[in-house]
Amino acid sequence: MSGPKIGITGSYGGLNLGDEAILQSILEQLRQEVPDCEITVFSRDAEDTKRRHNVERAVPVRKLSRAEVVPEVERLDLLLFGGGGILYDADARTYLREVLVAKEHGVPVMLFAVGAGPLSHTTAQAAVREALEGVATITVREKSAQQVLEEAGVRREVIVTADPALLLKPEPLPRNILKIEGLEGRRHLIGMSVREPGVAAPDLDPSVYHGLLANAADFMVDRFDADVVFVPMERSVLDSQHSHAVIAMMLRAQRARVLNGEYSSGQLLSLMSHFSFVVGMRLHFLIFAALRGVPFVALPYAGKVAGFLEDLKLPAPPLNLVNPGRLCAHLDASWDDRRRVKAVLARSLPPLQERSRQTIKYAVELLNKGKPLAIAKAA
Repeated sequence: MSGPKIGITGSYGGLNLGDEAILQSILEQLRQEVPDCEITVFSRDAEDTKRRHNVERAVPVRKLSRAEVVPEVERLDLLLFGGGGILYDADARTYLREVLVAKEHGVPVMLFAVGAGPLSHTTAQAAVREALEGVATITVREKSAQQVLEEAGVRREVIVTADPALLLKPEPLPRNILKIEGLEGRRHLIGMSVREPGVAAPDLDPSVYHGLLANAADFMVDRFDADVVFVPMERSVLDSQHSHAVIAMMLRAQRARVLNGEYSSGQLLSLMSHFSFVVGMRLHFLIFAALRGVPFVALPYAGKVAGFLEDLKLPAPPLNLVNPGRLCAHLDASWDDRRRVKAVLARSLPPLQERSRQTIKYAVELLNKGKPLAIAKAA
């Protein structure tokens, strides 16, 4: 291939459908804007990435030593560092390894609408600050990520664009999937997404939020005559385990189920259209709902969720201040307010998608290094 060689590194490898949605969107944009490019994805599961995204090259990044990664990075014309909230205390240094290698070998680096935080440990802040010295362009997906980097001492310009997954396209669902999942003929389906506490959300207390969500699910079954569908966004057992743990605490457990099938991000986006309403913790579950115009209530366990709601001009209940009564009252009001929320989404989403489209333009600019921009007009 004669075109530029572009590497993408982040949290990829089929573990999280939100991260895969980001990668899918970046790949689609690159293929449209730089059709002759050769793409290498640095992935935790190279085979999954090749199969899922039809990429030319995928490198099993976590299995390689630093010395083994060097030849994969130094052959590139540009390294894109992006995909999810990967600059946080526990794992920032792991993800930044390829950025440091690229800098050492004169390969331009761009942060591609990345998320950041929690980032409060001084050692992690220092690692991020040093790694970002001398990168070509820094774009982040929300204002809170910009603030996190500024608080870590990054003195460079940090440009706020928006999450690449906002440009994801729906994909056809497998035949008869509603029947297979036991959802066919249900009057109101409400989608729910829970997440494990984990390193990216250290303040979540399962003993509290499982009961809170079980109570909320029971309320929606009774008040809205709805069936509740828990949607795991992570393929690992954790999302499913936490979903089952919530159902186990429900009084109306027979009206709830956990989605069983394995879906691509685009298929899950299509599935969203079958929900009347959505309640969720995971950011990309909420992004998918917004893309399909499905009214939702977010449980903002993290700055990125609160930031997304702010961008959409939607209110949020603060999770740490919510008790069962207040959450149910909020759900009740939001259900009655569905039509207005749909209108807000229809109004707020296009400017956010336009912001998301800006990110690829910075990447093309770097590739062209001052040559006239060869950018296809944004559709």
